[in-house]
Amino acid sequence: MKQRADRILVGGFVLTLALMSLTFFLLPKERFSELENRVLQSAPHLTWDNLLSKQYAEDAESSVTDQFPFRSKWIAMKSSVEQLRLQQENNGIYKGTDGYLFEKFVEPDYSTIQQYADAVKKFAMSHPEAKTTFMLAPTSVGIYADRLPWLAPIYSQAKVNQFIAEDVQGSVSFIDGFDFLNPHASEPIYYRTDHHWTTNGAYLAYVAYAEKMGWHPLSKKEFNIQTVSDSFLGSYHTRSQFNSVTPDSIEVYTPIQPVSTKMYVVDTDETFTSMYDASFLEKKDQYSYFLGGVHALMKLTSKLDPSVVQQENLLVIKDSYAHSVIPFLTLHVPEIHVIDMRYYNGSISNYMSENGIKDVLLLFNTATFIDSPALLKLDTKK
Repeated sequence: MKQRADRILVGGFVLTLALMSLTFFLLPKERFSELENRVLQSAPHLTWDNLLSKQYAEDAESSVTDQFPFRSKWIAMKSSVEQLRLQQENNGIYKGTDGYLFEKFVEPDYSTIQQYADAVKKFAMSHPEAKTTFMLAPTSVGIYADRLPWLAPIYSQAKVNQFIAEDVQGSVSFIDGFDFLNPHASEPIYYRTDHHWTTNGAYLAYVAYAEKMGWHPLSKKEFNIQTVSDSFLGSYHTRSQFNSVTPDSIEVYTPIQPVSTKMYVVDTDETFTSMYDASFLEKKDQYSYFLGGVHALMKLTSKLDPSVVQQENLLVIKDSYAHSVIPFLTLHVPEIHVIDMRYYNGSISNYMSENGIKDVLLLFNTATFIDSPALLKLDTKK
């Protein structure tokens, strides 16, 4: 009787494994996960180079994980089980106090951070004709560590920022996000359910950069502040699938004295007359309302009164934290070029030369910066 039960158990396991494997190969592969707001790993191309470097094995593992049948439903089920067990963490996201969700932040590899910081330093030193400013913003867990669950492990982002600041000292003008965000910690400067800062946080970043550059930033009284969504459940909610989470609101700051800005997306060869895409407010990825999401290369041109022009052009090298900051910068600079290193593969040096770039802003959040191998492309010699 026991042998029969064992056979049934083994047979059922083998049958389940075979069905899941068959399903994996038969189901169409997804390129983008709207739920997770990221590009999924496709089946890797086998070459001798990536086989010997183990890159093929790593990409193959990521592909199986990303394309696993009914993955989103498994994530949701796991979250429900974890919450029934009263767990305060799921898929690397903690459920904190005051309705905030936080991404786990552990001690990073400082040798890797050193490489990325050195790439920034070498970039600035190889372009002495340009003034390079580097803004590094903490994520919400860096400012609100006291809102984490009891005994949740946390590593200091302030320590990471300080390490990077010391490494790039003398080569760039460094702006530490802790300096301009900490005094406003009681305000809503981060979304509760997403990894980005709010438009209020972006405004504070704009003011800090403007003051660093010697500009006169607009006060909040010079903007119409409008709520465009009150149903935003961002990336932290997507990853954790925690129940009973209050959605965030998204605000837009429109100058009372309007400025006409055209946005040219080089990737798609499209020109837009607005920096905001309202269609995303009906989708999962509502933060892409700002600039229409991620693009490799963009150019924004604004019709400004000559009396308010602070400089002729600006190159912004960034992650998505910049998306809600850039609209503020268009109020002072008539021509802004925007590069996302993760997707841009051209020569930045050549691009700067061809477009007469004399000012550069690197804008990243700490969590993204320490996990961005694409930054090594800054030290280009193409």
